[in-house]
Amino acid sequence: MSVALRPAETADATALVGVYGHAVRAGVATFDLADPPADYWLAKITSVSPGDHVVVATEDRHVVGFAYSTAFRPRPAYAATRETSIYLAPGAVGRGIGRRVYSRLLELLRADGMHCAIAVVAQPNPASTAMHESLGFELVGTLREVGRKFDRWVDTRWYQLLLG
Repeated sequence: MSVALRPAETADATALVGVYGHAVRAGVATFDLADPPADYWLAKITSVSPGDHVVVATEDRHVVGFAYSTAFRPRPAYAATRETSIYLAPGAVGRGIGRRVYSRLLELLRADGMHCAIAVVAQPNPASTAMHESLGFELVGTLREVGRKFDRWVDTRWYQLLLG
């Protein structure tokens, strides 16, 4: 089956809830403990702020993954920095889809004139670590035991990519 990439549409919000919800319930890739509602994703999809994007990967017109970028911090000096995230449905993992959708997101950030992308990768996550490093992200630090999920403390690694 062929995978297509495109900007997310409002009709995709429910699919994003499903893909992200699996990550909420099954792992530590997100520190959310409950599924955000569709309105949460609608706000990201409809944002018109430069550097805010949601890109979906579809297979047979079904969303199998997505990558998105959002403001890193609310203060104006951070305007050219975006935090990036990616989530895949279980059947999409290990097939190169994540790298493709994330690469498209980075292209959009560059086209918007963004300067820096930040990614926070909960540990352990060797696949995400390898993907970020293969795309040029540089490890800039580790925060020990900053999240607690599934009755254990979780570290995060912070990655940075200068987009210029």
